[in-house]
Amino acid sequence: MTSVADALRTSYDKGLTRPLAWRKHQLEQMVKMLEENEAALLSALATDLGKPSVEGFITDIAFVTSEVKLMIKKLKKWNKPERVRTPLVAMPARSRLIPEPLGVVLVIAPWNYPIQLLLVPAAGAIAAGNAVVMKPSEVSAVTSALLGELVPKYMDPSAVAIIEGGIPETTDLLEQRFDHIFYTGNGTVGRVVMTAAVKNLTPVTLELGGKSPVIVDSSANLKVSAHRIAWGKWLNAGQTCVAPDYVLVDEKVRDAFVEELGKAIGEFYGENPQASESYARIVSPRHFDRLKGLLRGTTPAIGGVSDEGTRYISPTVLVDVDLESQVMNEEIFGPILPVISVSSTDDAISYVNAHAHPLALYVFAENKKVVREVLSRTTAGGVTVNGTILHLTNPNLPFGGIGESGMGGYHGRAGVRIFQHMKPVLTRGTKLDPSLTYPPYTARKEKIFRKVL
Repeated sequence: MTSVADALRTSYDKGLTRPLAWRKHQLEQMVKMLEENEAALLSALATDLGKPSVEGFITDIAFVTSEVKLMIKKLKKWNKPERVRTPLVAMPARSRLIPEPLGVVLVIAPWNYPIQLLLVPAAGAIAAGNAVVMKPSEVSAVTSALLGELVPKYMDPSAVAIIEGGIPETTDLLEQRFDHIFYTGNGTVGRVVMTAAVKNLTPVTLELGGKSPVIVDSSANLKVSAHRIAWGKWLNAGQTCVAPDYVLVDEKVRDAFVEELGKAIGEFYGENPQASESYARIVSPRHFDRLKGLLRGTTPAIGGVSDEGTRYISPTVLVDVDLESQVMNEEIFGPILPVISVSSTDDAISYVNAHAHPLALYVFAENKKVVREVLSRTTAGGVTVNGTILHLTNPNLPFGGIGESGMGGYHGRAGVRIFQHMKPVLTRGTKLDPSLTYPPYTARKEKIFRKVL
């Protein structure tokens, strides 16, 4: 039986995906698919995640169309060979780096932003000239089914495939030979993906998560900080890989900061967030139970309300948290925000550095020296200063993790380049053929070598 990877490889080997015209058409069709089916896609997101339509449009529709339209605009430029300098010893010659597609790419997406995190990397793979297999998450089942129906209608099925299903289907895909695997999700599955890739020495991009910290200095504008942290934390009910996971706040302003957080929550979601049309829900009963488990033994300063029937957990703020507790040692991936008092920025930096490198780090401070200290002494996949999440919206900034939070970065040009091999090519002319580098090696030649090399 021919595997999906082998079937697409036949198309790739015939050169189907290499012409820029084919790539451009596929990207245009992706945009058309999203624009013509926006209402149905937003409805699917609402069913799977209780996602407000405005939030779904911004994060899962407009984000993708904006990114793909940029790829269309820059397609020719980003796929042009790049001239590089040639050393004297190789003259007469010219040197180039030629962008070359890798072949057949597998993109495995998570459930929290099931459209964005499937289509953006897939678009990068197509723009780079690859055939691509998309694997949406079975957890966001309604969105997965809709994408499974739409992708073959709009895109070329001989080089762009979508495979639905759960663990068995993903396992089957990982046993096939791909030329690159792009996985977004948790570290546990990331290790499974990387182990499977070893069989064929397949390169991987891993976009993982972790506990993204926020450092709030005593010099910070607390009202603005609280609003921006609250937005980043409770977007999609906290089910965002770069959501603030915990806050390290100067003890002198801790109480005032928590008070401002409470005000921000009220402004965003009203006195009863459960009735708000701007607040999402937990994706599944399993994840609801996991988050309820993280709340056991804690006393919320704000929130802590839940409803199993609707998978609702209110925006929740914890204070006086035990640093050895489960909520401080697992990625939360939900609407729970521990706030930890620290005596200084140095203590906050030390705490961050004692743990795995995060996918994102946020620092709030008006004191520029504090910002410089945090940036120079910590390591993270990406940073937003005096804000949250927004560094990933800039296509000129590659988005990705480091260490436990992932490997490789994408978005914009980086999202195309990651699916390409920059093939080095040196072309020599034949009108001149200097004998300097040929044997026999004389004392005169050696003297010249020592001067020019």
